Amino acid sequence: MICLPGNISIKEEDLYQPVKSFLEKNGFTVNSEVLNCDVTAVLGGMLVVVEMNIALNLDVILQAVDRQKFADMVYIAVPKKSRLLFTKRWKKICHLLRRLEIGLLLVTIKKDFSYAEEVLKPLPFDRLRSISYAQRKRKAVLREINERHCDYNTGGSHKRKIVTSYRESAIQIAVILSMFHSCSIKEIREKGNLPEKFARILQANHYGWFERVKRGVYRLSEKGEKELKEYSELAEHFKDNLNPPADT
Repeated sequence: MICLPGNISIKEEDLYQPVKSFLEKNGFTVNSEVLNCDVTAVLGGMLVVVEMNIALNLDVILQAVDRQKFADMVYIAVPKKSRLLFTKRWKKICHLLRRLEIGLLLVTIKKDFSYAEEVLKPLPFDRLRSISYAQRKRKAVLREINERHCDYNTGGSHKRKIVTSYRESAIQIAVILSMFHSCSIKEIREKGNLPEKFARILQANHYGWFERVKRGVYRLSEKGEKELKEYSELAEHFKDNLNPPADT
């Protein structure tokens, strides 16, 4: 049992009448508790199953997936909680239900009336269309992979600082400045195989590793010297791969 705003206590069985009314308005003949199915609805030769729960959790999702073995369409029905709608977690759950082709009914329960509304239809999932919507994210992931030199992270770690391509470039700049004390942007470019954005990394100084000596000339800060030691393996890699001095 849960409590909604207004001190309304809700049990799973309170969801039944609103769900039943929703289905009957759409022409279905409704029955409850049929062979472990919370709600069944039949229209012509179509069988719809609705699994109800007071929370949208893994247990009810697993129940819904199991009902897909024999039902034409499956819904999950849960109480509507306004504070959870439109959050990142909510959007991820809705995406999961779309992937699983499970519909979702949200039930509003008040003292004087209750109703169910369909927020997700149990439609076939189009994976190619989904990927096309996420092209920007896909390109960003591939770009990040291509801009990294090696894999210096440990999958699953949360407390350690992640070595992104941006941090790699900052480390490479720090290595050059640690070896040559102060350098112009042109000199840094000549010594390292850096991306075009490296000058912006210097100027933004996101990590506080760099100090501006004069216009276009930088050196390593005390903080940069200290924190560079945390990336000794990567620093050695960049030292070994500096460009040779240009012929004079």
